[in-house]
Amino acid sequence: MHYQTALAEEIRSSAARLLAEDMGPGDITAELIPDKQWATAEVITRVPAVLCGVAWVDDIFRRLDGRVALHWHAADGDRLDADQCFLTLEGPARSLLTGERAALNVLQTLSATATATRTYVDLIADTGVRLLDTRKTLPGMRLAQKYAVTCGGGHNHRIGLWDAFLIKENHIAACGGIQAAVKQARKLAAELPVEVEVENFDELEQALAAKADTIMLDNFSLDELRKAVELTAGNATLEASGNVDATTLRAIAETGVNCISCGTLTKDIQAIDLSMRITRQEPV
Repeated sequence: MHYQTALAEEIRSSAARLLAEDMGPGDITAELIPDKQWATAEVITRVPAVLCGVAWVDDIFRRLDGRVALHWHAADGDRLDADQCFLTLEGPARSLLTGERAALNVLQTLSATATATRTYVDLIADTGVRLLDTRKTLPGMRLAQKYAVTCGGGHNHRIGLWDAFLIKENHIAACGGIQAAVKQARKLAAELPVEVEVENFDELEQALAAKADTIMLDNFSLDELRKAVELTAGNATLEASGNVDATTLRAIAETGVNCISCGTLTKDIQAIDLSMRITRQEPV
């Protein structure tokens, strides 16, 4: 419930922020158009994509002008074909054009994350391995991109620093070892999952002995991943991390790990090419 509440608030605040950064004190170019001029516009994608960002666009135009009607022809998570119209807008021409860039910016970014995720998910769809995101998100867009990952069929790792323990090399050193770190985590918040990042088999054995819920295998080779799966024998969830891309993902999944985390889903995205065009105008 906390996540859903936070996401709803993020949608409201980011919609307001996107409008403010684009409009400033007002859209002077839109003022060239008669105030009573009404129009219909279509938004299309020029490339295949997975849609994400509907709620943000709805809120942008709601804040801008309640007279704008939005007719969605697809929902978040739907696949779009190249040149497909997925949104029709009707309302004052001024408002359609003022909200255009803010709306397209959020759509092109979140749809890019959803599209990248779907591409990766499809590569391992029959393996049963879960694809996870990371905290390597665009600044200020953590919850939005995490949501986009789920629209693409992926799964969220921890949202931030507060909802799960992820004990890494420096934490282990500062705590005096894996056993001590896990023990302290259980003491601090027994209800939260505990994950330990390991770099070799000695650390893997320590994490297993400490009964970590999840063990992140950092930059293990394929042979090492297979060996780790055998040694773990189902006593912990195994997450592969490092050197994950479209060329390596399938082979990593086939080693038998439970999940694979991948930062490229959110940090290395390419914006989806979208376009809004006015198709009809009503004379003043």
